[in-house]
Order: sequence, then structure tokens, then C-alpha cells
Amino acid sequence: MRIGLISDIHGNLPALEAVVAQLGADRIDRLVCLGDVAVGPWPHETTQRLRDLSPEVVLGNWDAWLLDGTRPCPDSDSGRKLLEMGAFWGQTLDAGDLEFIREAETRVEMTVDGSRLSFFHGSPRSFNEPILAGTDRAAVEGMFASTDTPLAGLGHTHLQMIRRLPNVLLVNPGSVGMPFREWPEPTTRICPWAEYGVVDFVDEGKLTVELHRAAYDAESVVRHVLASGVPHAKWWTDCWRLEGASPGTGLESL
Repeated sequence: MRIGLISDIHGNLPALEAVVAQLGADRIDRLVCLGDVAVGPWPHETTQRLRDLSPEVVLGNWDAWLLDGTRPCPDSDSGRKLLEMGAFWGQTLDAGDLEFIREAETRVEMTVDGSRLSFFHGSPRSFNEPILAGTDRAAVEGMFASTDTPLAGLGHTHLQMIRRLPNVLLVNPGSVGMPFREWPEPTTRICPWAEYGVVDFVDEGKLTVELHRAAYDAESVVRHVLASGVPHAKWWTDCWRLEGASPGTGLESL
């Protein structure tokens, strides 16, 4: 059983298409989207494309904001700008898009080879709670105190990660649409590639985890946003100016 993990697409259709193409070559059996689907440059088109793929979908913090206004980001100058951009992008979603997002679950679970797997956006407690490589171990163990699973998939941070606790392996596939190079604000920078993961249950009790990058034309995102009329376009696209960065910088598959 090979499970593809995607997260934090954020309306980046070209990035999603690049990942879908590679996932086809990876011969996955199931696909799980760990949230934050639509808020980004191609909201409607990205949602429609994801619907075509029929994944199991986890509710992200920006997804929840579209549905009920739950605040998805800090109360700061950059947070205000992101909310204004999100409102612009959200206007392009139709009733079918919103219904698809509304069907997402805060937690998705499945059983593979007798093991129950759990998938969240942030943590088992909240889609707004980040888990990073450096998050205090005791704090993370507390988040999973009532979660009995050998493997948990999560997103939200836009940073690829594999982290093992005593009884659970945490896997963050990174972000399809906005993988972070530098974070948090005010020095946020976006990597010009798309990210995803694959979990492969080879035999009973044995699994492999792969973290991948997919190349695509990130400059097309910059051009589209600058021409779209979205507020704060220049501020947002400046985060994509990465001299010397390319998908070939480093390993294609980590």
C-alpha cells in the first residue's frame, strides 16, 4: 500500500499539476490531502482539480476560515495582508467548491495492514497548532497523549519533516504550493518547487517514508499574481524572489 501525502496547496495549480504528474509515476494507491486547499492564486481551478483526484481531505486552518471565519493567521500587519488577499481569492469559489471543502474532516483515519493511521493539519488538538522539528518533545507527546497510531501525517508548517516520538512517527510532506525556505515572518521566503510525500507499507510491520520535490514554473505564479488584481501582490510575490534557488539545488528526493 503506497499512500501519497500532499498538503498546503494554497491555490497553486501549476505546483499541484507537477506533483500529480510525479505521483502518477510513483504508483500510489491512495491519496491524502492534509488541508489548506484553495486560498491562493487559482482557488477555483485548484479546488476543481483536487476534486477530480478524489483524495481523502483534512480540514486546514485557511479552509476553516473560508467556511466560518476562524482566524487562520496572527494578528499582525502581514496577517492583515494575507486576510485581504484571501478574501479576494475566496470570492472566486463557487458553491460546489465550498461544499467540497466543507466535507473535509478535522482528522482522517485509515487502517493499513492492521495499523490505524491518523492524519491532521496541525496537531491532533487543533489545525492551528504547528509541530516543528524543534517543538519541545514533552509538548508534542502531550498533543498525542490520546492518539494511538504508529504513524501520523500532518501539514500546516510548510516545512518537510520526519520526526519520531517513542510510539509514533510524524511525517510532514511539506507544502505543494508554498514550501518555506525561510520562516517565520518577517523573513518568509518561498522555495520555487513543490513538495509532497509517499508512505509505503512494504510488508507487515515495515514501511518507508519518502519526501519529494517536483519542479515547475514558479515564475508563472509570480506573473499570474501580479496581473490578477489581488491586493498586496508585490509584497506577496517578493517572497518568491530566490536568486540561485532551483529544484536542482540539493536532493530531488529527500
